Amino acid sequence: MSNKLERQKLTLPAGHDKLLLHSCCAPCSGEVMETLIESGIDFSIFFYNPNIHPVKEYEIRKEENIRFAEKHNIPFIDCDYDTDNWFARAKGMENEPEKGIRCTMCFDMRFERTALYAAENGFSLISSSLGISRWKDMKQINDCGHRSASHYEGITYWDYNWRKNGGAVRMLEISKKEEFYQQEYCGCVYSLRDTNRWRMSQGRDRIKLGVKFYSNAMDDES
Repeated sequence: MSNKLERQKLTLPAGHDKLLLHSCCAPCSGEVMETLIESGIDFSIFFYNPNIHPVKEYEIRKEENIRFAEKHNIPFIDCDYDTDNWFARAKGMENEPEKGIRCTMCFDMRFERTALYAAENGFSLISSSLGISRWKDMKQINDCGHRSASHYEGITYWDYNWRKNGGAVRMLEISKKEEFYQQEYCGCVYSLRDTNRWRMSQGRDRIKLGVKFYSNAMDDES
């Protein structure tokens, strides 16, 4: 057995007995979920990602996450796909770069809804799987998480670094083992646009939705 799959047992911050985990997708949340399960932590998945575009991509990512949650008997809370709200907030930010103010708005929006649900449903601690991705700015994510939690009395954002202790490596291993859908852009229409522009500049085809999945065969790719 590979030592990569060994995990440190986690405990929740003092004063908290369960966690509401915002999940962006199965590949990012898989390692986080397995770590929480092995640590004996009581948690639920909160899926609120109105940024994901188009609806075909949204449904694939959501169903993959539901499949993994059901496999482990983890409660899955499916929140609204209120894209009109997201686009209204993104107005004027259409040409902002990745990790810029549009992404801050997006994280704020998703975490605010997570914190609201937590406050209304008996959770005092929230966190997110977003930070495990090396493509994300962890400080940006954590700042948004803390800011959103501060709007509700008694709600705390847990800024645990899910990448450390081999978390980022196991994330990929789990994605291959489960043959998760492989997402080729962050999620929003502007990310899809910019990724396709870059691919075309490199002589590559545009992204084809719903066709690429993780598998061990990827190890043979060059």
